[in-house]
Amino acid sequence: MINVIGVNKSFVLGDQTVHALRDINLTIERGEYLSVMGPSGSGKSTLLNLLGLLDRPDDGQYFLNNIETTALAEEERARLRGAHVGFIFQSFHLVPRLTARENIELPLVLAGVAPADRKVRVDETLVQLGLQDRANNAATQLSGGQRQRVAIGRALIMKPDLLLADEPTGNLDSKSGRDVMDLLEELHHQGITLLVVTHDLALGDRAHRKIGMIDGAIVTDVRRT
Repeated sequence: MINVIGVNKSFVLGDQTVHALRDINLTIERGEYLSVMGPSGSGKSTLLNLLGLLDRPDDGQYFLNNIETTALAEEERARLRGAHVGFIFQSFHLVPRLTARENIELPLVLAGVAPADRKVRVDETLVQLGLQDRANNAATQLSGGQRQRVAIGRALIMKPDLLLADEPTGNLDSKSGRDVMDLLEELHHQGITLLVVTHDLALGDRAHRKIGMIDGAIVTDVRRT
């Protein structure tokens, strides 16, 4: 599903060049469950942004579903991203004035899906996430765990085959964090490819495969037996 070959990425901060990714080679098969771990500044989020087609490498190749993405125009990258990738962020990134239903529905609206079809898909997602009783609550009226479930629903509504989660439990209490991870793992059991970026050792250990990063490089790649 994913094949990254010899990828490098640098940023200029002031008078310094930061090497965010160094000669990254990574293959991820469809249906895998991975964690990406490392200290702050190790390149975890940069790698996630690259895999999610939010950023381009300076050099190297990135194949997603056998499509070489680095030379694609932005419109083509956006189309590929919308069809295959869902994102979950630590800070939820919900629209505060919209309800839970409207936040989940938003990608369908932007994609031009007919209202009747949108209602069916959003209703199914609300039930799947246990949010049907909170559907008409504004995002500001929801708990942290409920907001993250709405964010998961928004990520899932376009039926992606790759789910990228950046510190998905970082703003949650321990119980809400466990509930969110249980939900993400259930989605993985249903066939979705799941990649979780985390600082949490216990959370990283739940994955079937653990990628370790330091100073922009992959230094460990361990599969759980």
